[in-house]
Amino acid sequence: MRFLSESTRMRIPCYSVLDGNGEIIVGSDYEQLSEEIAVKMYTSMVTLQMMDTIFYEAQRQGRISFYMTSTGEEAISIAAAAALTADDIILPQYREPGILLWRGFTIEEFASQCFGNKDDCGKGRQMPNHYGSKKLNFVTISSPIATQLPQAVGVAYSLKMDKKDACVVTYTGDGGTSEGDFHAALNFAAVTEAPVVFICRNNGWAISTNVSEQFRSDGIVVRGRAYGIRSIRVDGNDALAVYSAIHTAREMAITEQRPVLVEALSYRVGHHSTSDDSTKYRSVDEIEYWKKVRDPVNRFRKWVERNGWWSEEEESELRSSMKKQLLQVIQVAEKTEKPPLKELFSDVYDVPPPNLREQEKQLRETIIRYPQDYPSDVPL
Repeated sequence: MRFLSESTRMRIPCYSVLDGNGEIIVGSDYEQLSEEIAVKMYTSMVTLQMMDTIFYEAQRQGRISFYMTSTGEEAISIAAAAALTADDIILPQYREPGILLWRGFTIEEFASQCFGNKDDCGKGRQMPNHYGSKKLNFVTISSPIATQLPQAVGVAYSLKMDKKDACVVTYTGDGGTSEGDFHAALNFAAVTEAPVVFICRNNGWAISTNVSEQFRSDGIVVRGRAYGIRSIRVDGNDALAVYSAIHTAREMAITEQRPVLVEALSYRVGHHSTSDDSTKYRSVDEIEYWKKVRDPVNRFRKWVERNGWWSEEEESELRSSMKKQLLQVIQVAEKTEKPPLKELFSDVYDVPPPNLREQEKQLRETIIRYPQDYPSDVPL
């Protein structure tokens, strides 16, 4: 009689390409990047980092109601986006605006969504940060954790049935893997052999819950094998490693018609959201170490500069120009009119049912009765 051990003696290795100084690790196997793609990856990472800083400050000033940053995890979205094609469908969690940025979502569109004005493609119905774009194959973010995972498998299965040369990529955090939907999705994907790439951002924290309090397994990557899914653990702060891993995972998913699980190890430098103060449950020294020493943006910059593709002058110009643009779009978005009240009731039914028409009628009567309690910048 022999029982399987609860764990192996050796941890699953982590795939890396760049060391902490942005130099190629000897013997690394990786996908080559052109100068054009590498520079776009770097400038997109800087743009995302600056957008997070300025939008976060706007929330702290009371100008928007909520915000979540991707600080410390920029490489996981930007490098993955670079490895995918525009036909690949994204079902995100909520730290993936970098994919939208890569695909052409403008900073004006980001600002309009956060301010919920009439230019927001979601018509002001979602919380800030809950972006979406049908045009860019980016399914709108929803707050409930991990619900997108089984949905992603269904979308991937439809691509399989239609014999499309594309895959689905879906994201979750380490906290999301504690949800039943994560396990249901992996099993669903394995059984249907759906072309879906699961990317888990293991950033160490599910709000205030450390990974040590979430599971006893060797991270997330080992769960793939349990469900019969090919898996890899990658350094999520190494843009070149993320690009290479996702590029290969995509090829596997499409050519072999199979799901793939990617665990990207990183660290959430920012608070969980503007509703959180992470210094209550982790040290400032720990945060500063990851912010200054392990920053994925600086790490990739060193490699790009070493190739002669970037300079200090270009860096200064980029940051100065982007700061001006971000401050300007926030001012414009803040002053732009909100969507009209009728949009609250549209786009669900072809013909609004009686109960919905009654709700709209009651709302308008309430506004007439209590005008002082209704925001004056929303057209009736």
